[in-house]
Amino acid sequence: MTWASSWAFLLFIPLAAVVVWMWYARRQRTPAMQFSHIAGFLKVNRGLRAKLHWLPNLVKGLAIGLAIVALARPQQADTKVKRNVEGIDIMIVFDISDSMLIEDMDPENRIECAKDTMSKFIKGRVSDRIGLIVFAGESYTRVPMTLDYPLLLKNLSEVETAKNLKMGTAIGVALANGVARIKDSTAKSRVIILLTDGENNTGTIDPETAIDIAKGYDIRIYSIGIGRDGDSQLPVVVEDVFGRKVKRYRPIHSSVNTELLGKMATETGGKFWRATNGDALRSVFKEINSLEKTNIETSQFTRYAELFPPYLKWSVILYVLALFMGATLLRKGP
Repeated sequence: MTWASSWAFLLFIPLAAVVVWMWYARRQRTPAMQFSHIAGFLKVNRGLRAKLHWLPNLVKGLAIGLAIVALARPQQADTKVKRNVEGIDIMIVFDISDSMLIEDMDPENRIECAKDTMSKFIKGRVSDRIGLIVFAGESYTRVPMTLDYPLLLKNLSEVETAKNLKMGTAIGVALANGVARIKDSTAKSRVIILLTDGENNTGTIDPETAIDIAKGYDIRIYSIGIGRDGDSQLPVVVEDVFGRKVKRYRPIHSSVNTELLGKMATETGGKFWRATNGDALRSVFKEINSLEKTNIETSQFTRYAELFPPYLKWSVILYVLALFMGATLLRKGP
């Protein structure tokens, strides 16, 4: 309940002042008569009318109080909020080749750092359809475009390096797959986030062709090169002579084709980042989050129902009743 004219409650102050003044004035002008002996009067019981002499004034005061409440205009507000959301379609294209196991990014390696960062990114989106494509020497759609974020996050958490995929890094094939999944979208903004730590070295579609296809469908590409370039150590789990699994390392050379990733971003109106540590990768996704804002328009409508009529009705009834009692049953004599 709200009060449209809450200032009316200030009228209770003069009402209270009048009540106090009437009580004080009555005390000051108590009538008296002289008698030689009052023993007989003390034995006389006061009648009911005498005991209720104060009732008309009380009812009048209550009536005036209700009138003040009615004047304050109590209202019941019925508020409706209409939200118009224009979502963005985002396809994440994620490199899961063996080199993503290189342990040069926190909390463990490249793939775990990327999964953790992308999970936080997904949780921060609102009403955007997001899909997931993974690739190595070939690619496949792990999760199509969806608003089911729990399903998407569950699948992302289960992603591992390519054990059942062809060896290599097929960036062109993965990008073309992403374009095919998002090209028919009617969203106001269509985006591919491609994350890789290598160079295109296999696949039936070259990256330049995939870039031209993305340009033709007006799809922006945000490309991210993850990990440090140069010689590194790739962890490999093997069994020792006792059958126990032991982690060993073998040398590997890792490098990101920054020229290709930069071309993807430049020619499609996106942006290219190089992330060589966990903090840098988290900063990249924060920037993507700020660049791709979901448009949410909120309209609020409020309808007010006036609640003062019952208060005013009872105010009039009680005041008339007080006048009636004062003029009849509880009338004061001369």
